[in-house]
Amino acid sequence: MIYEKGELIYSNPLSEPSDTASWIMEGQAKITFKNGKMQMSSVLGQAAGQAANFVYWCDKKFPDNIIIEWDFSPLSEEGLAILFFAADGQGGKDLFDPSLKPRTGPYIQYHTGDINAFHVSYYRRSEVEECALNVANLRKSAGFYLVTQGADPIPAAKYRSEEPYRLRIVKTRENVEFFVNDLAIFKFSDDGKSYGDHLTDGYIGLRQKTPLVGEYSNLRVYMIKK
Repeated sequence: MIYEKGELIYSNPLSEPSDTASWIMEGQAKITFKNGKMQMSSVLGQAAGQAANFVYWCDKKFPDNIIIEWDFSPLSEEGLAILFFAADGQGGKDLFDPSLKPRTGPYIQYHTGDINAFHVSYYRRSEVEECALNVANLRKSAGFYLVTQGADPIPAAKYRSEEPYRLRIVKTRENVEFFVNDLAIFKFSDDGKSYGDHLTDGYIGLRQKTPLVGEYSNLRVYMIKK
């Protein structure tokens, strides 16, 4: 099915510090702005392990049936970039409910904790096996289910395009689709049983694994046109 963009419900250029002044950081990261784009990197080295990784959450909760777009460029070779979406607390709790377990960056807190989310890993250059065959993964949590994957067309940083890569997630109650520069990467149809209940409204978060330096801009969220 081809989904069309409807109302633009969120637009953030990610071009200066005020654009993310209300965002929520989990973990320790360095956020800078250069040439009108946001750059993110960990303040801890790889020796810190999972403690060096982080998630930067947009503070707005989004409805279901949306199209998420953002621009991304890898500025370093190694690391991992992930987008969380439809993320929320379990049991009807908000993602930032203080009664939920603290989250400080380690991945296990996000995939096997007390939150639910989809997470697409779209730049995977951390392990030897990831670099041998580049794929983008879609996981559904809690449960850390690998529900689908597709070829990752984003090259290593030294071969990257002069222009950023335009990434797009299409999210409905039953379906998730992922595109890079309009190239279809994968589609997942969720029956709401095999991997838990359907995930609907929720938050969006940008996650990085050290030592990646990632550059981001032009985050936009549209309602799907009915």
